[in-house]
Amino acid sequence: MNFGGTIRPNNKAVAIFLVSVATLYLIYTWRNSAALAKESAFGSEKVSIGEILCAAIAAAEAGGREVKAVREKGTELNEKSKGKTKEGVKDVLTDGDMRSHQVMYSTLTSYFPHIKVISEEHDENNISMEPVNFNKKCPALEQISKLEWAPNDSITIWIDPLDATKEYTENLLEYVTTMVCIAVKGEPVVGVIHKPFEKKTYWAWVGQGMAEELLEINKAPEADNESFIISLSHTGDAVENRIKSKFPNAKVEKAGGAGYKSLQIASRHNAAYVHMTHIKKWDVCAGHAILKALGGRVTTMKNEPIKYGSGANDQVLIKDGLLASLHNGDFYSKLFKE
Repeated sequence: MNFGGTIRPNNKAVAIFLVSVATLYLIYTWRNSAALAKESAFGSEKVSIGEILCAAIAAAEAGGREVKAVREKGTELNEKSKGKTKEGVKDVLTDGDMRSHQVMYSTLTSYFPHIKVISEEHDENNISMEPVNFNKKCPALEQISKLEWAPNDSITIWIDPLDATKEYTENLLEYVTTMVCIAVKGEPVVGVIHKPFEKKTYWAWVGQGMAEELLEINKAPEADNESFIISLSHTGDAVENRIKSKFPNAKVEKAGGAGYKSLQIASRHNAAYVHMTHIKKWDVCAGHAILKALGGRVTTMKNEPIKYGSGANDQVLIKDGLLASLHNGDFYSKLFKE
């Protein structure tokens, strides 16, 4: 009896099997390629910076309306504590912060879904307000010398729905702003600062143009070189003492809100804005862009540049303080770095 016979494969079955495997492989490869191509296309697709500027102005003003409406209701602000700052100051959250965040974030993410938007606030309940409509050819573009485009994946939008929340709760409303900043490859390019209780909006696009309101306040005489502005809520005596050690006769003003202080520099009311402790990028990005557009300089207290990207290596916290000025930036940086 012969048990060692030869097994003959079924050529037709083998062929069908190989064709099936090859087909599945091609489908898998095609789907992955299509997904990567789609992702790449959205990332490399260019968007008009001018269009984002128009949306940013509309978003900041819509957020401002919410901030104003909540404050003027005369009811409780539903204050909550988000913890304390490094200096031990209570970090407050109100209905004004959240309602402004909801409309600003909704507007910017709805119209620009493939651009990273970073907000100071986070809505755990995922309540989304209706995005505001805006004119893609808004009046601001009439002040622009040259429109530009940038790839989606090179842009980061930073929003501060309510700057100076502590002062907001204390009814010190002159300090309150809503802000949007557009950064391209980490560089602050467009800044929008809206003052809801004055119904004024200041914006600038570096190298391209700026709001007439900003041009108007920048016509003031140059500030005294020894006139400084510092934080009302995050200071103590340390910052003032540091300034006085360099400028014994310095005039030091304390004020709330990074946006407000940036505008005080832009309006030449103060020569330099000094902040020695931690500060968040959404607090300073818009002001940075505006001062940069006016020829000013913004760095850390260690004279290091500040980047506003959204990559894995980009941090929200600026750990080495802030030094902003419209003129004599190098002078202040070298002096305070010593």
